[in-house]
Amino acid sequence: MHDVQQFAFRREDLFQRADSLRAQYLAAEPFPHVVIDDFLPAEVLEPILEEFPEPQGGHWQQFDSAREVKLALADTELMGPATRQLLAEFNGQVFVDFVERLTGIDGLIPDPHFDGGGLHQTRAGGYLKMHADFNKTKRLNLDRRLNGILYLNKDWQDSWGGQLELWDREMTHCVRRVAPVFNRFLLFCTTDDANHGLPDPLACPPERARRSMALYYYTNGRPDQEATDDHTTLFRQRPGEQWRGSLRQSLKRWVPPAVADLAARRRKR
Repeated sequence: MHDVQQFAFRREDLFQRADSLRAQYLAAEPFPHVVIDDFLPAEVLEPILEEFPEPQGGHWQQFDSAREVKLALADTELMGPATRQLLAEFNGQVFVDFVERLTGIDGLIPDPHFDGGGLHQTRAGGYLKMHADFNKTKRLNLDRRLNGILYLNKDWQDSWGGQLELWDREMTHCVRRVAPVFNRFLLFCTTDDANHGLPDPLACPPERARRSMALYYYTNGRPDQEATDDHTTLFRQRPGEQWRGSLRQSLKRWVPPAVADLAARRRKR
């Protein structure tokens, strides 16, 4: 059995995986990625499930717009000890060596601030529209190259939705769907045409939520063929899709709640 407080990645284990999966990662469509099931000893994740913050807790950053409805937590001081320890391992020397070996991208730098990453949680009705990720972190002035996602959902039902969709660069169709099942690790590149998201509202029971850990890896510079101007998240619509956020969603970011409520009520008259 593994004591989570003593768990550490080992090159002996990870490098074998990297060598066996490198060709699969590079050849994957619609952009380089790999899905690895049973990624960690299952018992390592049990304490993390136990201490995972409930959605109604006051520490979550809430996103509520026509493009995304989700929760995020990046402050490790607000996380439990098992979660903090595993996040540190994902940002540590051995795991970064593994990711470099798997992807062929040298000089990777993990983000100690988990800007946009850390813990994610999506409740029933939540979604994240199709997008390509921001390409640079202002805080570190580095280029975003890879996303790693560890899913934490036991007994997840396909009928609930929540599959991460990977679309072609022209946004004509979905090429692959990745279900957010327990102990599945997904690693993919973050170029401007790496379109992904969970665009349809979750249909899970109200007592369940789609939970994951998100890790981002950067380099100082990137290949010329990938270089573009700095940008934030590039949201993209599916064929025939239109986003219609409510007036309250738009107003509440800029005006007091009472004013937003009044405007929304008048609009309904």
